[in-house]
Amino acid sequence: MVAALPTWVVREVGRIVGAWNAEGGGAASWEAAASQAGNEAARRIGAELRTLFALEPSAMTRTPLEVVRTAVREPSAVIDALGIPPVERDEFDVRSWPDDRYGLTPVTLGDLGDPELGPLHLAWGMAKAAVLRVDP
Repeated sequence: MVAALPTWVVREVGRIVGAWNAEGGGAASWEAAASQAGNEAARRIGAELRTLFALEPSAMTRTPLEVVRTAVREPSAVIDALGIPPVERDEFDVRSWPDDRYGLTPVTLGDLGDPELGPLHLAWGMAKAAVLRVDP
C-alpha cells in the first residue's frame, strides 16, 4: 500500500497538470516536485498506518483506507504551487472529502495503481470484526 503511493502521487499530479495543459515551469519541474511529494506521502502514511496497526482493534477509530485517503495532501500542495485552480466535483465528493480540491481521493486501495490492494481493506475489516466478536 505505502509502496504504491509515490507512483500514485506522480500519476495524479500528471493527470491534473495534463488536464489543465499547465506545465508549471516544465514537466521536469512538476515531476520532481511530485516525486518528492510522493515520497513524503509514503513516509507520513506509513507512520500513520504503523500507529494504527499497533492499536488494539477496539481502539481503532479509523480504517487503513481513511488513512490512505489523506495522501491527497501532498499532491494537492504540488498542484496548488503550479497555480492550477480546483476542479469541479460532484456533491457527494465535495461532502465526503471537502479538503480534496482536485478529485484525487482514492475510492479503494486498488485506486493506488495495484488492483491486488483493493481487497485488503475488506480483509482488514473482516479480521477486525472477527477479533472484536471473540474479545468482548
